[in-house]
Amino acid sequence: MKRTLTLATRNLLRNRRRSLTTLMAVMIGTISILMFGGYVRNIIYGLESQFVTQSGHLQIQHKDYFLYGDGNPAAYGVADYQGMIDTIKADRVLAPLLAVVTPMLQVGGVAGNFAAGLSRTVIGSGMVVADQNQLRLWNDYNFPQVLTPLALDGTSTDSAVIGTGVARVLQLCQPLKVENCPGVSAAPAAAPVSAISAVPPDAQAPDDIAALSEQERAPVVSSGEVRIELLAPTPRGAPNVAQLKVVKAEEQGVKELDDIFIALHLSQAQRLVYGSGTPKVTAIIVQLKHTTDIPLAHARLNELLAGPYRDKPLTVLTFDQINPFFGQTIKMFDVIFGFISVLIGVIVLFMLGNTMSMTVAERTVEIGTLRAIGLRRNGIRNLFVAEGLLLGTLGVLIAIGVSILVSLLINQSGFTWIPPGRMTKVPLTVRVLGEYRLMLGSAVGLMLVSALSAWWPARHAARMNIVDALRHV
Repeated sequence: MKRTLTLATRNLLRNRRRSLTTLMAVMIGTISILMFGGYVRNIIYGLESQFVTQSGHLQIQHKDYFLYGDGNPAAYGVADYQGMIDTIKADRVLAPLLAVVTPMLQVGGVAGNFAAGLSRTVIGSGMVVADQNQLRLWNDYNFPQVLTPLALDGTSTDSAVIGTGVARVLQLCQPLKVENCPGVSAAPAAAPVSAISAVPPDAQAPDDIAALSEQERAPVVSSGEVRIELLAPTPRGAPNVAQLKVVKAEEQGVKELDDIFIALHLSQAQRLVYGSGTPKVTAIIVQLKHTTDIPLAHARLNELLAGPYRDKPLTVLTFDQINPFFGQTIKMFDVIFGFISVLIGVIVLFMLGNTMSMTVAERTVEIGTLRAIGLRRNGIRNLFVAEGLLLGTLGVLIAIGVSILVSLLINQSGFTWIPPGRMTKVPLTVRVLGEYRLMLGSAVGLMLVSALSAWWPARHAARMNIVDALRHV
């Protein structure tokens, strides 16, 4: 084997120009695969980080909430949630894996700016603000951008943060300092934009809304505060209203979410939905330190639910089950990456095959001489396959080094782009360094292609008639 590799190396050096051209083909093919693969991995990691920082790795929910909860979240609430949280945090298996365990109450309703006669449907999230800010710090993939803490931190329980899309619809752009808002012509005639910079102290809600809201009996709102009404159904379908002080409008990155987002304190959301009844939550969010711990944590949570909580209709869902878009995106990119890899592999296969065929044709007399002095057919075949494999191996190794260097340059360049479905720019990142599965898979694939491209010409060379090969001109 050592002698075969030595002869193969010498043969490649005999025609340096052709060997270099073939080597470049392998390198370009490998670099293309690695760069696109690194780009795809960054998109997938970005999506995962987005979902994990919002909804954790795992969620404990009512078993029917995922399918039917959007229509009436309050009807699928989880009681005794604090006891479950304490049990999870104290579990000897889960405790080392946990980053955050926190309750959340989803509230669907209608937000209104009664001073301007405007309203829109929203999806509210009642949360423990400190825990939610801790969720946002998860950055296991070392992205250059980290989510800023919610502005609810340190605010009163009647405070709320809304998406900039909600602020635009409710025409609260001026007091909340939201850009890209419609002008006066886009507003209803009865409510010019200049008239709604803030809710005036003496503004009154409609009689039916005021009758529902207990907070209408609170002290008069100070001028300069931005107030909205949030109308939400109780578990039995009866409406309830809370008056909220909007402390900030934050862009959520995704327009669809930005147009319906409203965050409020958990206690306020529970009063709005359950009133004086037993407070519940729609989910217990479990965020892990590392995504790779999901199978272990998922299995352990199921064991806990099968124990003291077996009488409760609960289930554990992973973040990709809660967000089917994530799995669909991975499948789409897998298909694209596979198609591009096969296409590049075929191109490299034919280029190397053509090179090896020319090499065999030029060395016909040499092949006859080797056969005449006793080299078997397998020896001839192995010699040419070794040449192709050497070209592939060398090209792949150089390509991996070049790809890592280029990816680092791109990552430090400061280039930004706007991913599909988002509104904000993110740094352009290509992840090659550290993606060992990607590098190993690409390397093995191209090396096999190189060996395969040399196999057919090598087979032809091994089957040559010795006499015909010696008299070849």
